[in-house]
Amino acid sequence: MSEAAEPASVSEASSARGGAVAFIFVTILLDMLALGMVMPILPKLVESFVDNDTATAARIFGLFGTAWALMQFFFSPILGGLSDRFGRRPVVLLSNFGLAFDYVLMALAPSLIWLFVGRVISGITSASVSTAFAYIADITPAERRAAMFGKIGAAFGAGFIVGPAIGGLLGGFDPRLPFWVAAALSLANGLYGLLILPESLPPDRRSPFRWKSANPLGALRLLRSNPVLAWLAVVTFIAQLAHVVLPSTFVLYATYRYGWDSATVGLTLAMVGVCAMAVQGAAIGPIVRRLGERRALLLGLGSGAIGFLIFGAAPSGKLFWIGIPVMALWGVAGAATQALTTRLVAPDQQGQLQGATTSVQSVSQLLGPFLFTLTFAYFIGAQAPLILPGAPFLLASALLLLALWIAARTTGAMRG
Repeated sequence: MSEAAEPASVSEASSARGGAVAFIFVTILLDMLALGMVMPILPKLVESFVDNDTATAARIFGLFGTAWALMQFFFSPILGGLSDRFGRRPVVLLSNFGLAFDYVLMALAPSLIWLFVGRVISGITSASVSTAFAYIADITPAERRAAMFGKIGAAFGAGFIVGPAIGGLLGGFDPRLPFWVAAALSLANGLYGLLILPESLPPDRRSPFRWKSANPLGALRLLRSNPVLAWLAVVTFIAQLAHVVLPSTFVLYATYRYGWDSATVGLTLAMVGVCAMAVQGAAIGPIVRRLGERRALLLGLGSGAIGFLIFGAAPSGKLFWIGIPVMALWGVAGAATQALTTRLVAPDQQGQLQGATTSVQSVSQLLGPFLFTLTFAYFIGAQAPLILPGAPFLLASALLLLALWIAARTTGAMRG
């Protein structure tokens, strides 16, 4: 009797775990879909509050982006620490309901101040993405985490490909309609999670919430607790800094150098997203199994460096496109880094780890736009020693080569 029952219990546990992974995937997908939906509409909504003054709207929109990144910086470690104390489920679900409330607030916003409050709330609730990754670390064996992180990462690409297209379509009917749809998606996801999402962190693996480790500066202590972990955090920071070159300068660069119209720019961004999804969803697992996490990390960073080099040096748009599939292999590095770092902390510190990592990434998102836009402006200006519009991408390539060198030295003694 007991022998017959055992396989059933194993099957039930496996089914529950599969359902939980699917929910986390859908949660991140809908978060990114909602974020992508409001991206093409929010600047226009801001502009409508300042009498269609584009220059003023651009400055205000930049302030909104900075505020969003600051909330990520401050609240990612806090939510990670809370998830280590109270479990992942309540933090993930509260985030879904918080995002639903936030999008309703922005849909109804009667002024810029209310819209700004909405962006602040969005930054806070979106910081729970780190808790979603901690959830995956809880329920996935260490040797399979890189592949699983890659599959979850594919949700980011899918959301950013589909979201702006849907947002632009809905915004054509009413500029506030994308916010209502985003609110409905987040609310539906939260209600669904109430029914099917189990807790991944049992009480005996939880740790007390301590402000000294949950604030952003305190979270860095966890990253400094192990030399390999500390240097991998540096690699993450440099890699994320390099990544900012794409959202901050790509449109300006492609328009200036290749004369692309908005349709060509959109098609190219879609190609980037599709290639990234293919690598993250299907290629990371086999690559990590064959090469191991360390060599997969080095392969990813090297591919990113070559891809940026192609982007910056390509004299024509067709040659630029050659760099896209090369660049897509960079996605292996992110999943491999996350998998390596999860091995270096205790089970009750996975939330703190993901929160601290997200804080590190948010700092790069604060610094990157200034670094790359100023570099681009300088090297196309009259004061430049030579006209080099690809300079931001060449700088990003150099940053990834630096990250590759640090990663190679740091992980030299690790297996794989």
